[in-house]
Amino acid sequence: MKKKVIAVLLAATMACGLTACGSDGGDKSSDNSNNTSDDASKDNDASGDDASDDKGSDNSGSGDTIRLVNGKIEVDKHLKKLAEMYKEETGVTVEIESMGGGIDIQGTLKGYYQGDNMPDIFVNGGATDFSNWEGLLADMSDAAWASDTDAAYVDEEYGTIGFPYTVEAIGLAYNADILEKAGIDPSKLTGPSAIEDAFKTLDSKKEELGLDAVVGYCAEATNLYWSTGNHLFSNYVDGGLERDDTTYIDMLNDGGKLDTDRLTKFAEFVGLLNQYSDPSLLVSGTYDQQILNFASGKYAFVTQGSWIGATITSDDAEAYEAAGSFDVGMIPYAFEDGMDTILTNSPSWWSVFKDGNAEAAKAFLQWCSEDKAQEVLVDEAGFISPFASCTRVASDPFAQTIMDYQSAGKTSGWHWLGMKEGLAQNYTGQVFADYAAGNLDTAKFVETMQQVVSACYSAN
Repeated sequence: MKKKVIAVLLAATMACGLTACGSDGGDKSSDNSNNTSDDASKDNDASGDDASDDKGSDNSGSGDTIRLVNGKIEVDKHLKKLAEMYKEETGVTVEIESMGGGIDIQGTLKGYYQGDNMPDIFVNGGATDFSNWEGLLADMSDAAWASDTDAAYVDEEYGTIGFPYTVEAIGLAYNADILEKAGIDPSKLTGPSAIEDAFKTLDSKKEELGLDAVVGYCAEATNLYWSTGNHLFSNYVDGGLERDDTTYIDMLNDGGKLDTDRLTKFAEFVGLLNQYSDPSLLVSGTYDQQILNFASGKYAFVTQGSWIGATITSDDAEAYEAAGSFDVGMIPYAFEDGMDTILTNSPSWWSVFKDGNAEAAKAFLQWCSEDKAQEVLVDEAGFISPFASCTRVASDPFAQTIMDYQSAGKTSGWHWLGMKEGLAQNYTGQVFADYAAGNLDTAKFVETMQQVVSACYSAN
């Protein structure tokens, strides 16, 4: 986390107001992940009815009242149910303030800070969000939940400052029914040759299997740069690594350095996606069409994360049912032999304001990690639990797959959240688009990627 003085925070707040200082950079990556989930549910279009500037928490330290700012409007009612349960059990009032849609959450929080109206618990989306609160967040390293998850947000200087409430995953999603019909065992797809052979088999059986294409991959650069420049590129950064391995993000943040050999292998794999994707989707498709076609059984694989489960079972439910409500799963983007991890993390975290009712807030978060609260969050809200001790499985189509990878210890981290601001939107997303359009071959993709990444990191 970069050092900041609180005067800088206040100056930025006054200069930008409540709308221009929103989260970006690493946390924008995470926000994009959230946005795909929120786009899928189509619920994130208004703030909760409890959102109000003049709702202050009792900051006397009594612990009688705490206030939580939530960034996922679609679970507002579930969090309010938790608050009712917690008050009945402990006597502590938890005020839920939900924000969504076009609300600039970080900008609003900065305004709250300036007005001495900070919530006790609030959402942060990634590195840049967390850096806004330098030295102002409580360390929860000693909490029991912190040793029960791999998805906490941990800062080198300030400790465990982010509580994960759900898990999302990035992998190459597949239609299990189609793979079974084609005689393909997804557990064997742990290297580029095996995956290429599977693609060839599926391509030869498209008519028999009712496929439009083997892969639903879209590299459109204006609206889906986040899908390629953040989520797909994240596999170059983290694919196949231990969760705490920061080798490639460290290189990237050291002036935009890339490992040419690793990037070349990654580029070759992306070339397979280009080759076997639906040509009508590849360079000009939309997110909605990509997911609808997968839900309809028209693709065997799709290059999106677990957040699409919400779309498949809601907006696209009719098409999904018509396609047989098929089982889904994920394989790693195995661009090197032996890669057997998918990338998992919380899309955002809840943090505790250390100058508020911190102890009461930490106690509530501990309770949220335990079974009574997990029953609501998993069984009703549909969250995939980040806690190893939780045995509940959400109804989300990808929940079991993620839990299987987690229990097997086969997950890598999301260090791509720490990439420089604007890297995907202004630089790498376009390179993926040019590669998909046939304007670059593999070698030129690698060369161009190195050039634009270096340019991004050398820019002010």
